[in-house]
Amino acid sequence: MAGTTPKARAIGTELRAAREAAGIGLRELADQLETSHATVSRWETGARSPKPEYVAAYLAKVGASAELREQLVELARDPDGSHWLSVGMPDQHRQLATLLEIEREATRIATVSPLLIPGLLQTGDYARAIMTTGGVPTAEIDTRVAVRVGRREAITRRNPAHLRAYIGEPVLAQMIGGPAIMFDQLQALQKYGELDNVEIRIIPTRTDWHPGLEGPFSLAEFRQRNPVVHLENRVSALFLHEPAEVDAYQAALDRMEEIAMSSAASAELIVAVTKEMETTP
Repeated sequence: MAGTTPKARAIGTELRAAREAAGIGLRELADQLETSHATVSRWETGARSPKPEYVAAYLAKVGASAELREQLVELARDPDGSHWLSVGMPDQHRQLATLLEIEREATRIATVSPLLIPGLLQTGDYARAIMTTGGVPTAEIDTRVAVRVGRREAITRRNPAHLRAYIGEPVLAQMIGGPAIMFDQLQALQKYGELDNVEIRIIPTRTDWHPGLEGPFSLAEFRQRNPVVHLENRVSALFLHEPAEVDAYQAALDRMEEIAMSSAASAELIVAVTKEMETTP
């Protein structure tokens, strides 16, 4: 599983979903494709990247739509490439589903978020305020908020991932959604910071250059898979998994460790900002 790539995992997830929607068992489909069930299983878990012709045959057997066949066959043309850049739908939806899978399987997640509360720590109201003001179509907001809140399972489940979150100090003084929503968000941040598996580190405003100034990023680590880096902006998202690229972001995290406040000092600051907000008319 060490060589599994985000794109291969995305292909596998959609193959499995299409097979299950068709009500076809794994062994039955393997027989129809004249291959072993172990091979099909590896395709579905992303442990092995199926060739485009195998993807097409698989989806034909389960009666998938022509649109899905076209999309996944194209995705399978370079499943092990060093980059997976998504721009526009449905590729961004596919990447989001893969991100959820990655967070569910991760043992450790480190995230650098200089401008907003990280997605894994956002309250539903905070996320909704961002999406509403940010121009997300009204019909999509409820679903997107539910997905954002659902991501917290990664740090609250049994055997949760260890989360190390670096958050910019100015984020605490923002008024995303107004004072009441921001107050609740800061209280939630305190609560999550008390979990044994969550480490919150504030990035001081008065500090030298650091990698967070280049933009937010996250790095997920696993027991039996190589680490994955995720980058996201307003219109696109990117997964990186090549060792040299991951090493560059690991070095960036080492720098964040040097300049960020300690967990204890960060917790004290969050409490102080929350109390100040509570007493401000």
